[in-house]
Amino acid sequence: MAVKLLCGFDEAGRGPLAGPVTAGAVILPEDFPVEILNDSKKLSEKKRLIAEKVIIEKACWGLGIVDHKTIDQMNILKASMYAMKLAYENMIQKLPAWLSSQNINDCWISAITDGNSLPDIKGIELRCEPKADANYPCVMAASIIAKVERDKIMTEMDALYPAYGYAKHKGYPTAAHRKICHEIGPSPIQRLSFKY
Repeated sequence: MAVKLLCGFDEAGRGPLAGPVTAGAVILPEDFPVEILNDSKKLSEKKRLIAEKVIIEKACWGLGIVDHKTIDQMNILKASMYAMKLAYENMIQKLPAWLSSQNINDCWISAITDGNSLPDIKGIELRCEPKADANYPCVMAASIIAKVERDKIMTEMDALYPAYGYAKHKGYPTAAHRKICHEIGPSPIQRLSFKY
């Protein structure tokens, strides 16, 4: 008998003025310690990093990353959905080995995304739900791995472009970010389709 698995999707980085949008896709095992999870925005950085380590160790997961140039070409909503599709494709590559580790011989996947838009993924039952990142542990887990990865990228970008303060604000539209963009111009990872 096929086991039904729920895959959660979420993204990080729709609001920033610079850098990529990232997405996670996660299937949690039955014995996952869900008490360590929450919407990534409600966890401290320390708790996110602890949770991410457990997710990577125990879950079947994938990441998708779409850069600032692609965001400008296709718009942020489409780029976010594309990042989810890439995350799912990355996760599916890991699925056979993970299923074997869970002693699951056959499965079918349904998936849920946070918000009100769906990625273009064929062959699975897919639905969206506002506030899913507050109600479904697999979506919380997806939001955590997406957020941790994006923060890591933006910290790396801070080392390349230190004038912009990316390690501090991660490219979000803070007053400091807008001010430096107006003073010295956009950074090489600026989303030029966004008003800064």
